[in-house]
Amino acid sequence: MKTKQLFGLYGESTRRSILDYTLILLGAFILAAGFVFFINPYNIVPGGVYGIGIVVHHLIPSIPVGTVGIALDIPLTFLGFRILGARFGIKTILGFLITGLSMNALTYFIGSDDPLGLQDDLLLSSVFGGIVIGFGLGLIFKAKATSGGSDIVAMIGAKYSKISVGQMLIIIDSIIVVLGLVIFKDWKIPLYSWIVIFITGKVIDITIDGLNYERALVIVSDKHEQIRDKILNTLERGGTYLNGEGMYSTDEKRIIFTVVTRREVSALKTMINKIDPKAFMAVMETSEILGEGFKPLDESNA
Repeated sequence: MKTKQLFGLYGESTRRSILDYTLILLGAFILAAGFVFFINPYNIVPGGVYGIGIVVHHLIPSIPVGTVGIALDIPLTFLGFRILGARFGIKTILGFLITGLSMNALTYFIGSDDPLGLQDDLLLSSVFGGIVIGFGLGLIFKAKATSGGSDIVAMIGAKYSKISVGQMLIIIDSIIVVLGLVIFKDWKIPLYSWIVIFITGKVIDITIDGLNYERALVIVSDKHEQIRDKILNTLERGGTYLNGEGMYSTDEKRIIFTVVTRREVSALKTMINKIDPKAFMAVMETSEILGEGFKPLDESNA
């Protein structure tokens, strides 16, 4: 039995590793494509090492953007090893190498002079650039890897300051965006760049967590049994009773906790309003719902 369990665990670990490296390779290529098709040709500078690469390539055209990214990522990754510990393994190294090399290869075969004809529509280029880059980065993050570069600098800065990693990353990327303004002397550059940064962040979240249509509800009502009946029989959803106490009245309360889809929230509001107009109801967005009737727990790390 132990032997079977051992091989079972080994097999699961191997499948997980194969999936992770597949996501990294695919994500790195998509990330590179997003830069080559939508960002690099138009001198948009969306932060990170590739934002610096775009500036360097503008000043010295013989140096490819991908090469600058790799050149910056290598020392930053080793610096991360020394200061932050061994959290930057082979996955991160593979990610930035594939991204940089793919960026150079795509640029070589496709060119860097307005490949999609978006020179006169930089807003469209910024929007789709943010979507593609965010999707690529999301796949890399989903494989428990990082994109290296400014992420590492942000983690180091956060370690020695009271600023969070997210805030530090915004500061670093904004400095690089301003650098683009100084070099290109065009106010449109930072504006388009911040659009890319914003959309990239949103798409990363969607890629990692998915488009979540579930909402968590907390309902407090003296007519909880009638509301319970509607949830169970009309919506065909489950829920949990929680015991509570009113802060002002100190009366015992039966609190309903349930999860429904976004569409069902509106229907449930109408039902509750008819049953008890004085009911209290809190609707909360959720990043992930695991368990019976939703995503299985064993897929939460997939």
